[in-house]
Amino acid sequence: MVHFAKWKIVLILAISALGLLYAAPNLLDRREMAIWAEDMPGWLPVHQVNLGLDLQGGSHLLIRVEFEEVIEKRLEALEQGLRPALRSAGIGYTGGLGVERGAVVTQLRDIGDANRVRDIVEDIDEQVDVTIDPASGRVAISFPETVVAEIGTDVVGRAIEVIRRRVDEFGTTEPIIQRQGDDRILLQVPGASDPQRLKEVIGPTAKMDFFLLDETAPPGGPAPPGSILLPSIEKQPSGAPSAQYVVRRQVQVSGENLIDAQATVSENRPVVSFRFDSAGARRFANTTRDNVGKRLAIVLDGEVISAPVIQGPIPGGNGIITGNFTVQTANDLALLLRAGALPADLSYIEERSVGPGLGADSIAAGQVASVIGLALVVVFMIVGYGLLGLMAVLALFVNLALLLAVLSVMQATLTLPGIAGIVLTVGMAVDANVLIFERIREEIANRRSPISAIDAGYGRALTTIIDSNLTTLIAAILLFALGSGPVKGFAVTLSIGILSSMFTAVMLTRLMVVTWLRRTRPTAIPI
Repeated sequence: MVHFAKWKIVLILAISALGLLYAAPNLLDRREMAIWAEDMPGWLPVHQVNLGLDLQGGSHLLIRVEFEEVIEKRLEALEQGLRPALRSAGIGYTGGLGVERGAVVTQLRDIGDANRVRDIVEDIDEQVDVTIDPASGRVAISFPETVVAEIGTDVVGRAIEVIRRRVDEFGTTEPIIQRQGDDRILLQVPGASDPQRLKEVIGPTAKMDFFLLDETAPPGGPAPPGSILLPSIEKQPSGAPSAQYVVRRQVQVSGENLIDAQATVSENRPVVSFRFDSAGARRFANTTRDNVGKRLAIVLDGEVISAPVIQGPIPGGNGIITGNFTVQTANDLALLLRAGALPADLSYIEERSVGPGLGADSIAAGQVASVIGLALVVVFMIVGYGLLGLMAVLALFVNLALLLAVLSVMQATLTLPGIAGIVLTVGMAVDANVLIFERIREEIANRRSPISAIDAGYGRALTTIIDSNLTTLIAAILLFALGSGPVKGFAVTLSIGILSSMFTAVMLTRLMVVTWLRRTRPTAIPI
């Protein structure tokens, strides 16, 4: 146990040095580190541990994804497809055909058409259930609960990705975005002190499509078949739309084909430039080529932003959106278009902001607790175990550096429970050294030589150290798997701390003690 192979020595020293190197950026202020990073070589570490909401301040939102509207739209699409299919098959129905209470309903004139109706419906959407009352001929077409759950899972998952992209575009670091339950999303954004501003960025559905205006419709009249009436995005002082537009129902170009959008200036006015992918560029070119002189409505979330006249073909797939934009609204629209459309509307169940003052108080309290705890540990180890205690203290600082280094590389977010995990790590690291040193004392009391006492102390304490740390690590893994939010942060910090503590207590301190033992060859151990 007192012999170290050269490769082991190199490995232990390399891990310790890398830990100190990767933890070093955390000693600098974030602004200073950002300035230094511009001039530093690319191979040097620049990442710092991110501070969580409770330490830095920020916004907390609990969001519900209204995925029921997605199911409603699928049922409406089924209804639109079923109507001509029944007509072409010669199947009669009474009482109309529409969506009611989560199902497409109608009533057959001839119950003998039941099987044909089932076949037609399954051809349109095979995921639905078809229920036909043999007595009344009432037909109800709905999604089974398993399919509803699958749709909800898919919609919430896509909403999380869109929200993540929007928050990233917002310029914040390390947002916490977690799914909670079947239809809720927890969003915590450190540094974003205004929840209302955050809602303006993540809330709009941002579905943009291009429609041709129906210029045959009479002004002020209802929309003719095949067209729909859409309000202008511009509002009167009363809040009513400043204008109404009749547009053809068919989408000419979908916003799903957008690949870029940027806020810019044209004729001294803020505008938004956009660019389509190859498929969108082709459709946009065809639309503008075939409809020169007509008006093309740009529609965002069911409201018309503008309806310019097509002056000529636009083959490049690029264009600009004009409107009554300010610089901020142009930037916001460009951000939303780049991040993509939400699959469903969002509602807000809970919102709150944590001020930076509270975060600063939490940091100060954590720092005081950590410093006091660390100072007491240092005094205890040096007074209680002398030179070996001093070696354990040096290893303890390396342990903390390794912990910060791993958190920095992972770009993890440190919360107040995470600081508690660090403090607990300090105690566990010292506990392992205490076990070893007490075992060495027992061996010295049995009149063993310094070398054999140290050999036996490390060897016989190893099993106890591994057992105690392994059981704690299992508990930390379970906390991470079953917990959420702050509990996960505590579990991550504790798990990393356990592994680094075992490395420094079992490997690093032993290397230090053995090196001292070989160089000085003492006749007694000062412990």
